[in-house]
Amino acid sequence: MMKRYAILAALMALSPASAYAHSCPSLMSEIDQAMQTASLSDSDKARVEELRAQGEEQHKAGDHDASMTSLEEAKTLLGL
Repeated sequence: MMKRYAILAALMALSPASAYAHSCPSLMSEIDQAMQTASLSDSDKARVEELRAQGEEQHKAGDHDASMTSLEEAKTLLGL
């Protein structure tokens, strides 16, 4: 019986982490869409592109906290 509770607790603990990890692609898509119509300076545009690429690399490497930080910074520069 304790084994069941341990498995249930482990599954519940991992659920938020997996949901959090899956929001990286939606942020990347949001940034991509906003970049199509954004009017940014060349330096801000380059920084957004750099942060977007960095966020994708971090996501692929499994570092979702860092990915979210990079992508949120890119969104801020875009005014989102």
